[in-house]
Amino acid sequence: MTRPILKLVMTTAIAAAIFSNPVAAQVLPPAKKARRVQIVKAPGLEMAAGHLTIITWTTNNPGGTDDHYGVVHYGTDPKNLSKTAKSPIRLNQGHPTTTFRVRLDDLESRTTYYYRVDSEESTGRSDGVKSLISKFTTPGSGERIPASPQPGRGVQPMARQ
Repeated sequence: MTRPILKLVMTTAIAAAIFSNPVAAQVLPPAKKARRVQIVKAPGLEMAAGHLTIITWTTNNPGGTDDHYGVVHYGTDPKNLSKTAKSPIRLNQGHPTTTFRVRLDDLESRTTYYYRVDSEESTGRSDGVKSLISKFTTPGSGERIPASPQPGRGVQPMARQ
């Protein structure tokens, strides 16, 4: 009976030594920073209801630090995008693109907002991509704008700024 227990103890000790190797457990280093980050799917309205809106867009994978932020600069005047909303995202090194989603809270109903998106590393360093200024109009109380708004409602790109 002692022999099987000794064999089990030895096997467990060897397995623990092999599989607890810090080299094997390390997290991969951040992906190489992309030479040029580009928006591959334009910013758009995912949804708008009540006092909140979600803006989404896709870029090629920016690389750099794994932790990133989607950033939306917005306001009611296209020349003064004084408000900022950020949402964190963890990059997947195995994917060629990254989809950002940012929630804008405390919006006024039936109001037109203008916005521009970009993204940044967790260090605050911009990925160097900024969208054109777009606009959307928030719904009235009890209304909701789905991802594919009706013509004349929701997100509308503006002329190049």
